[in-house]
Amino acid sequence: RSGTANLRYLTGFSGTSGLSVVGPQTRLFCTDFRYVERAKREVPDVFERIQAERQLLPAVAEHLRGRVGYDDANTSVRNLRKLEELAPDDAELVAAGGLVEELRRSKEPDELAAIAEAARVADEVYGWLLEDGLVGRSEREVALASERRMRELGAEGPSFPTIVAAGENGALPHAEAGDREIGRGELVVIDMGAIVDGYCSDCTRTFATGELDKQAREVYELVLEAQSAGLGAVRAGVGGKEVDAVARDMIAAAGHGDEFGHGLGHGVGIEVHEAPRLGKTSDDELVAGDVVTVEPG
Repeated sequence: RSGTANLRYLTGFSGTSGLSVVGPQTRLFCTDFRYVERAKREVPDVFERIQAERQLLPAVAEHLRGRVGYDDANTSVRNLRKLEELAPDDAELVAAGGLVEELRRSKEPDELAAIAEAARVADEVYGWLLEDGLVGRSEREVALASERRMRELGAEGPSFPTIVAAGENGALPHAEAGDREIGRGELVVIDMGAIVDGYCSDCTRTFATGELDKQAREVYELVLEAQSAGLGAVRAGVGGKEVDAVARDMIAAAGHGDEFGHGLGHGVGIEVHEAPRLGKTSDDELVAGDVVTVEPG
């Protein structure tokens, strides 16, 4: 998936069969017959577009010269061996995974606008869901309705399968919407995101379907306070570990540290999970243009 995202970032190509070589004087894009017309529409004319008969690697390898970086994070052992066999003798292959991801971190204005619109769509879907109410509907029904609605609002689709987790299912960080019917007086966790112009949003909300007991309300308020504090800590120059600690320390002080086993957040862009990372072991430092989630739940 990350390799596809890198290709889209560099070339604009949204298909699943493509290779690109990018350098100071090189702009090469290769795809097969199925995506030739799409490439004409999406890949800028600064790229030389070539069509491969069957396999993409042989068509690209003959164009390689000098020191060539390859995305080792998304290249299989088999494809690397094939590339080494096909590349000319004067081509030096060098592992270069992570270079494009680093470029993708700092969003430009048009990227920020797409992410903001994707977030706005998700927010509008939440409002629409609440108008119809949640009680008496199955988790799956609510999930399907939300994904249909975001498409009606102009999204390409969901950025990940929508999570609707009622009652005890809310304790599962990556629950799958099932046949459980949503009842009254319980908490319902809904986690959804939309894709707009190739960019994702990721938005989680917890709703109460009636009066809650004292413990449930206290935990909800604690998470809300931790999220607000975490949001306030997000700024350029601060480490991902430090932002995580702001929210984590509050939850731990309230006696719920053992229930906070995940990281506070992650970057969002062409992929719904990308750099940087907010967590206990993060080495990332936030820079201008980063877009991150803050989700201490």
